[in-house]
Amino acid sequence: MLIPDEGERPLRILDRETVLIRKAAGKRTHDQIIAANVDTLFIVTSCDQDFNVSRIERYLALANEAKIHPVIVLTKIDLSDDIDSFKQTAMVLQNNLRVEGVNAKENASLASLRTLCTEGHTIALVGSSGVGKSTLINSLTDSDQLTADVSFEDGKGQHTTTSRSLHLLHDGGLLIDTPGIRELQLSDCETGIEDTFDEVLSFIAQCKFNNCQHDTEIKCGIKAALDSGDLEQRRWESYQKLQDEQKERNIPKYEKGRARK
Repeated sequence: MLIPDEGERPLRILDRETVLIRKAAGKRTHDQIIAANVDTLFIVTSCDQDFNVSRIERYLALANEAKIHPVIVLTKIDLSDDIDSFKQTAMVLQNNLRVEGVNAKENASLASLRTLCTEGHTIALVGSSGVGKSTLINSLTDSDQLTADVSFEDGKGQHTTTSRSLHLLHDGGLLIDTPGIRELQLSDCETGIEDTFDEVLSFIAQCKFNNCQHDTEIKCGIKAALDSGDLEQRRWESYQKLQDEQKERNIPKYEKGRARK
């Protein structure tokens, strides 16, 4: 390792082209940078109890807000008897969303992912603890990440990554590993949410009134879409929840305190 001479200073700090930001976990109010200058985000989830569409939507909003290309990586396909249902459920969450099913322990299964692991390309991995991110890294790089066996009781892997790390991919790209995220709270993410739920916005645009509350108003595009089945109730509720969190985030602290009184 080269030690800089005493008194040396950076000549230039380059601007970030992309940055992944989330709200810090718990009751803390500050934002937390996950990674910067990322081209593609691998949203890793396993084909078991970890698969949660509402959580995936949060990751998609995070990527879309940062203008980073999202890819859903479904791991542990060797342990599932119904891989197609997981794929189909994920694919409808966003137009032209790329979904890849892999067995991270088999190199042949990773061929489609390797097309993204090229020189000059930076990838970040996000996902819950125990979904197989470390095993995936070991197969895509020369790393020897600590891994843990799957629990026979709940089918889940165990948390092994505790800090972020940078790895060189076999084909010349870079991969950023992140610790498992227990709760993903979005920072300012209005554009990312809108991009993730673009079909919801199209139904809202069909409402007769600009200030429609989608409750008892006549000619409401949302109610019509829910009644016809064109819009899933869970999808609508997920959109509302994320928007409510954004509104809560933007309320000044003194107004929150006054509201509680």
